[in-house]
Amino acid sequence: MRIKLAILENDQNYLKRIVSVFSTKYADKLEVYSFTDRELAFQTLDKSRIDVFLSGEVFDIDTDLIPKYCGFSYLVNSPGVESCRNQRAICKFQKVDLIYKQILSIYSDNAGSISGLKLGDDSTKVIVFSSPGGGAGTSSAAAGCAVHYARQNKKTLYLNLEKYGSSDIFFSADGMFNMSDVIFALKSKKSNIAMKLESCVKQAESGVYFYSRSQVALDMQELDREDVLRLISELKLTGSYDYIILDMDFNMDKDTMDIYRQAHAAVWVGDGSEISNIKLQRAYEALCLMEQNSEEMLSRRLCLVYNRFSSKAGRTAQGIDIKNIGGIPVYVHADARQVVEQIAPMSMFDKII
Repeated sequence: MRIKLAILENDQNYLKRIVSVFSTKYADKLEVYSFTDRELAFQTLDKSRIDVFLSGEVFDIDTDLIPKYCGFSYLVNSPGVESCRNQRAICKFQKVDLIYKQILSIYSDNAGSISGLKLGDDSTKVIVFSSPGGGAGTSSAAAGCAVHYARQNKKTLYLNLEKYGSSDIFFSADGMFNMSDVIFALKSKKSNIAMKLESCVKQAESGVYFYSRSQVALDMQELDREDVLRLISELKLTGSYDYIILDMDFNMDKDTMDIYRQAHAAVWVGDGSEISNIKLQRAYEALCLMEQNSEEMLSRRLCLVYNRFSSKAGRTAQGIDIKNIGGIPVYVHADARQVVEQIAPMSMFDKII
């Protein structure tokens, strides 16, 4: 399906340029109608069942005349302006990719339902990273894994679900949406969540897709088991990604185990210290006890990575039957992104699945 987009703009040069770019770059996504005459634009809104209507700010639009199924926004000249005449605003002088993302968001917010979306065949591989020991650099390992797959031309999403985590430590890209927008869409039970997810996602220079951190950490507290399971399900059903790397806080409650069951593999991260090894052992023992009354053997999906491992002081955990796929050394005087760059080429990530 293609979104029907109508653009009303008095600047004919800008109108020709934007229509040309949309028609070339998003020919399979958008069906574009352009107007310089307001009356003709309004006649077309209903006649052609336009999904999204954008108007230059020189026109004073009576929004009561816009069909309910049609989303609307003003196109404004100044960056940083979020509203115009109490309506949503989009800066017209920015990257076309960012304008397209905002069009998707408008459509998502206004469409009652979406049909014709391409669904995947559940071929997306989901890998969970977490650490029973805590503080072992799990997020760095997860981000490095995501970059590793992206460099293999695999479309990879790094999804940070930690309560106080941040994807932006490792990845950056332009865009106005973040994880708070995703959470709001999940909580509002939107039937068109797939389109909202596409509008909010960003792509870093490394090729990794990600959602920027929520506006405040408390927003992440709102995510419950149902929300996370729906999020994973929707991401898988779109068929958009080869890999989804989940970076999660460690827990062994029922809700977390339900999320683990959606994963093809789980990576536990330790640092080789005595404290970390004891916690790994106890977590493994607890998991084995839980499996005694369960038909699913989650422990068989586990593998182990040692991060910041020192050959002098570090020791591997004993008494646990988990595949050890490799270790990551200590990188001195390196920031988070530099560490990820060092980790990404490691072949151990190919052993996870």
